[in-house]
Amino acid sequence: MSVQTNSQVAGSVGAAREETAAAARLTESMLLWRLASIALFCIAWEIAGRIPINVAFPPFSEVVLAFGRIVADGTLPAAFLNTLQPLAIGVVLATLIGIVTGVAMGLREELEWAGVPVFVVMQAAPMAALIPLITFIYGIGLTAKVLSVVILALPVIALNGYKAVRNVSPSLRAMCRSFLGTRRQEIFKIILPDASPMIFAGLRLGISAGFVGVILAELLITPTGIGDLITYHRSIANYAEMYAAIATIILFAAVTVGLLERVEVALFRPEKKEHA
Repeated sequence: MSVQTNSQVAGSVGAAREETAAAARLTESMLLWRLASIALFCIAWEIAGRIPINVAFPPFSEVVLAFGRIVADGTLPAAFLNTLQPLAIGVVLATLIGIVTGVAMGLREELEWAGVPVFVVMQAAPMAALIPLITFIYGIGLTAKVLSVVILALPVIALNGYKAVRNVSPSLRAMCRSFLGTRRQEIFKIILPDASPMIFAGLRLGISAGFVGVILAELLITPTGIGDLITYHRSIANYAEMYAAIATIILFAAVTVGLLERVEVALFRPEKKEHA
């Protein structure tokens, strides 16, 4: 019996090692494919710029050199600091308001009837068209840019919070009531923990929308930050610098959202860790 038990343990350990090795190979393969796709994109960009397909489309190598120049002279870091301030404030406000409002709409039917149609319209409508109106009301300062971030990020966060609460398993809520749990215990021990993954996913999508909002604000409201850098280099036909600024903010947004996705997997989706 002891020999049989030892062989079973050894078999389990061997299976676990094989599973770990397979997950490592899969992760390595995914990384190689991603690097290959990025390299292919850069090569295609370089070829298109060398043809050239358009005088305003420089080769990738020139954009890389331009990136070095705007980093060395300090214009890109300064632009990032100006852009991140309204983005951070707007995302924090949208997160606080959106999560509280979304959860409240999911818990109370009267709030659902009053709030969900508003957020659905905000999500479906071209809210960027309201940015000139915001400028007319609040001027061209920090407030207008923060509001631009909020109106684009808030509907996504609020609706995801609402749907997360609505999609909580009814059996879990029934179990809480069957054990004589209070309404407060049901909310904080059953509903919010079960809804957290979808709420966090909404936060990630809301931050993506916030990036769009802050760049639109800088392009349409006041020439500051990355938007100012893009507008200035376009106006003087420094297209390599313009593309460097555009690519930098896109890359920064992609990295930020990717890191948030990894945090989401680590906190709420442990079954996907080996595939992340």
